[in-house]
Amino acid sequence: MNEIPSQYSEALVTCDWLEAHLNDPDLVIFDCTTYLVPSDGPTRPYDIQSGKADYDEGHIPGAGYFDLQKDFSVADSPYRFTLPSAQETAAIFARHGVSDGKRVVLYSRKNLQWATRFWWMLRWLGFDNVSILDGGYDKWVADGRMTSTTQCEYQTGQFSINLRPEVFVGKEVVQSAIGAAEVCTINALAADLHRGENPRYGRPGRVPGSVNVPATTLFNPETIELLPIDTVAQAFAGIGADTSKRIIVYCGGGIAATLDAFVLHELGYRDIAVYDNSMSEWANDISLPIETD
Repeated sequence: MNEIPSQYSEALVTCDWLEAHLNDPDLVIFDCTTYLVPSDGPTRPYDIQSGKADYDEGHIPGAGYFDLQKDFSVADSPYRFTLPSAQETAAIFARHGVSDGKRVVLYSRKNLQWATRFWWMLRWLGFDNVSILDGGYDKWVADGRMTSTTQCEYQTGQFSINLRPEVFVGKEVVQSAIGAAEVCTINALAADLHRGENPRYGRPGRVPGSVNVPATTLFNPETIELLPIDTVAQAFAGIGADTSKRIIVYCGGGIAATLDAFVLHELGYRDIAVYDNSMSEWANDISLPIETD
């Protein structure tokens, strides 16, 4: 395995850094917050609530807002956050002000996974000048930093696609990787879901042979900051992930998986894919195998 980096890269920035660069002319900032509200309905594990209302009440000065469900997901998909085509996604980013030559900073509230979903989408499109705000809005406010209620809409950008098609995969790739020694498939969901004790997404269980690193164990739940890099490195090494292997990460709908994927990228893993739709699709397709403890 490659040597573990001593610290996170510039793909993760601190609140101190962002505050010092708020007025940079090439910087664009986006609040990426979405909320999952538990549902009692028999056909869905949760309801989706936009974070726009919270954004309107206060956000980091100069930040725009990304609405994942409304603007960046396929509207008629049977799943909740299905990725649109590369051309559609790039056009939506450009419309919001993401542009060649800009530095993008993404943040979210309560959980880093909403910001990392957009980070991973931009990586898929070949846009690499983008960072996650460590601690997100929670730490920004906890530190007593200035907030704003002024709506921010950037000018439409010019977005060049340099697609990395391998960054997102479908169920066929996941199924073909079952039993392959050169692939490590990681479940980013909570341990009870991984063990098959919770039928939240349909049939309880996991992709056969997959291992578990819950995304919620990678950050401090009070500060929303990622844990030290050596700590998260141990978490992945402990389940057999190795930089020599292809890594496929999944979760419930392709969101939490991107937090695992972001951390893996920071640790020096380079062959990483996220299974879009994840267990929302897998658990409800009876042709696909499932495993429980």
